[in-house]
Amino acid sequence: MIFHVNGACWQHYAHGTLEELMAERPLLFPDFDPKQPVRPAFSPVQQKDRPYRDPWGCVWSTSTDGITGCVVEHPLADWAAFDAYAPPDPELTDGLVPVDWKRVAGKLREAKACGDLAVASLRHGHTFMQLCDIRGYVNLLLDMADGVPRLARLIEMLEAFNLALVNRYVAAGAEWMSFPEDLGMQSGPMVSPELFRAYVKPSYQRLIAPAREAGCIIHMHSDGDIRTLAEDLIEGGVEVLNLQDLVNGLDWIAGTLKGRVCVDLDVDRQSVTRFGSPAQIDALIREEVEKLGSPEGGLMMIYGLYPGVPLENVKALMEAMERYAGYYN
Repeated sequence: MIFHVNGACWQHYAHGTLEELMAERPLLFPDFDPKQPVRPAFSPVQQKDRPYRDPWGCVWSTSTDGITGCVVEHPLADWAAFDAYAPPDPELTDGLVPVDWKRVAGKLREAKACGDLAVASLRHGHTFMQLCDIRGYVNLLLDMADGVPRLARLIEMLEAFNLALVNRYVAAGAEWMSFPEDLGMQSGPMVSPELFRAYVKPSYQRLIAPAREAGCIIHMHSDGDIRTLAEDLIEGGVEVLNLQDLVNGLDWIAGTLKGRVCVDLDVDRQSVTRFGSPAQIDALIREEVEKLGSPEGGLMMIYGLYPGVPLENVKALMEAMERYAGYYN
């Protein structure tokens, strides 16, 4: 059970109230020290009124500190700029912010020394979303539909960069490798299964291959409805799939994924936890554990808290997640 408090929450809720709730829940916040006040740090793409140009030339903007913004300038909105376009250096950046590979290796060693998994991850949006950011979403889908030759060259450039990162993480000692993207909308995926298989899935498989060969656990995240892409992700080597609960449907997840992959369930942030009652929240968490869990394991759960959720619901979520974490013990 993971309970993630988004940085924007520290501007929305009273610090003391959040810190008290965290202090009361050691299972969810094992590393929280109530003697150390929380001072959230925002990444460059989460800073209000400070547009950020990332290493790919994409300009990000957000209206709220702590909330990841969106790309408002696409460096290849016009293919005319492609001949002069160059990828960033994987020795210096992870594609979004600077990276210190010696520090990365040190962190992975520390994790192993503490008995934890050495977890590494590509940046969120490493392939499909990165292509959207570089070209623009509509442009990208038209490129795919039209079979634009330059798109294949751009994908090769992007894949080479991402593969260099994967190889560096593996060499640094990663035991768990995550490949997070958002592929789904409220209903259906952002790209048709046919175009996904033609342009994205092959790149995924080549990126995952060295991590699998090194014995890493392969984790994939996607928001949205990804039911029509799930089989492709599993075929591509995904062993732990982080997907949203209600938009994909608990019964579908149980019938399609349970027992085949580890389900890393992203708990609802749209309806029950925001607008429901504490009793409804408790019932939701219990239902998810009963339908998707088992004495043998195979279920992880994560909730992301964002501004707007009533405090009584926040407390109810924390209580339910701790209560049902040991349901099969």
